[in-house]
Amino acid sequence: MPLLGLAELVILGLLADGLFRRLGLPGLIGMLLVGVALGSSGLGLLDPRLLALSGDLRQMALIVILLRVGFSLPLATLRQVGGRVLLLALIPASCEGVMITVVAQPLLGLSLLEAALLGSVLAAVSPAVVVPLMLRLTEERRGTAKGIPAMVMAAASLDDIAVIVVNGLLLGLLVQRQGDVAGQLVGLPLGLLLGAAAGAALGWGLIRWFERFRPNTNRQVLIVLALALLLLRLQDHISGMVPFTGLVAAIALGVVILELREEIAHPIAAKLGSIWVFAELVLFTLVGAQLNLAVAWSTGLAGLAVLALGLIARSAGTLACLARSPLTPGERLFVVAAYLPKATVQAAIGALPLMVMRAAGGPTAAGDVILAVAVLSIVTTAPLGAWLSAYLADRVLEPAAA
Repeated sequence: MPLLGLAELVILGLLADGLFRRLGLPGLIGMLLVGVALGSSGLGLLDPRLLALSGDLRQMALIVILLRVGFSLPLATLRQVGGRVLLLALIPASCEGVMITVVAQPLLGLSLLEAALLGSVLAAVSPAVVVPLMLRLTEERRGTAKGIPAMVMAAASLDDIAVIVVNGLLLGLLVQRQGDVAGQLVGLPLGLLLGAAAGAALGWGLIRWFERFRPNTNRQVLIVLALALLLLRLQDHISGMVPFTGLVAAIALGVVILELREEIAHPIAAKLGSIWVFAELVLFTLVGAQLNLAVAWSTGLAGLAVLALGLIARSAGTLACLARSPLTPGERLFVVAAYLPKATVQAAIGALPLMVMRAAGGPTAAGDVILAVAVLSIVTTAPLGAWLSAYLADRVLEPAAA
């Protein structure tokens, strides 16, 4: 039987997406299962050349979702909830990551570094689940009087960036490329600031470019995507000399264009939403294709225990961040629920430890376990978090006055 390429993968992924949405479940679960069925642990029908491109495709998907966040976050709203955003971006993820690092060692048989890597994979919130709901609530003006959708969306995005940066540091330790972790942690705030400044400057320059040459919206979107990907490449090239965070730069680019020229930003945001349909499909099908089903089965109960304990720690950290906020108990519970789902980041970086271990030529058992638990987190928390947060949003978030 001939191997399947991108066209067949897209068709099957779309069919699975539609089926699962009809069942009231997130479509990304169907895409993930298509990848599992077609991957090496399933029927083995995917073309290896497609799997070889999975790293670049995952990076593109991550950029698209972060750009969507940037083009949907007004600075006025960020200022309204700014201080609490930083708390929500750092404390819940830290609580979850530390808890997983502690419990994954005895439960999954991982070393301290491998358990910390698993914690850095699982500690991120899913923009694929959170962002669409927050955008819908913003359109319906639910919770907007207190800035709740913008607060959750911004905090989730910064949470993802922090987790991805920590994951990169730990991956470097895994292959002994980066020994000065303390120095990198000290340079992390500077990297975030430089990334924000570079993105803001690039956004301002793009406004001038668009107004002078007036490219149509399709070309504007392609330019924005290309520059965001170049920012990530710049991060890779200069990280040894100057701390720089390309993901922050990508978000800042969108925020500045939205703040200065809404008439340019809104059409770009709409086009990015359309591109995300394709990027999401490729992301979840390919990560499913890399899953080792035997490892996933063997780590099932232990993996669920690790996930549950991590989510309990995350929820406690979230409630602690909201302790002195003006939010009602119901609104706080909504934020906790919105912070539960895992999907996009786990799909984007869950396979990286396995890929790094394979490239280093060492044992890959721990990488298989990390990927298996990452996929397990998507399958369990994405539908639960999506349903629970949507259910609570319609009941505890009050519509703002027109």
